[in-house]
Amino acid sequence: MTMEVVLELVAEAVRLALLISAPMLLTALAVGLLVSLFQAVTQIQEMTLTFIPKILATFTALILALPWMLQNLIDYFRKLFDTIPTLIG
Repeated sequence: MTMEVVLELVAEAVRLALLISAPMLLTALAVGLLVSLFQAVTQIQEMTLTFIPKILATFTALILALPWMLQNLIDYFRKLFDTIPTLIG
């Protein structure tokens, strides 16, 4: 196995990890910005106000995106397992 092949596999794995984590991260970012804006407008500085909406929104995004995430992971591992014989030789 050459260095180029290893780098390609690592790059694909990192790309997939970023792609799969994007729905939850972007949802948490959007909810965090909205809560921060709400806190700035109302001058409420309650710490639990930031965590509970983000947790609920992130969990909802996870539930909604889970089939898509699993399909991407299955496709990646199927492709990886199909190429293992060519990588070993």
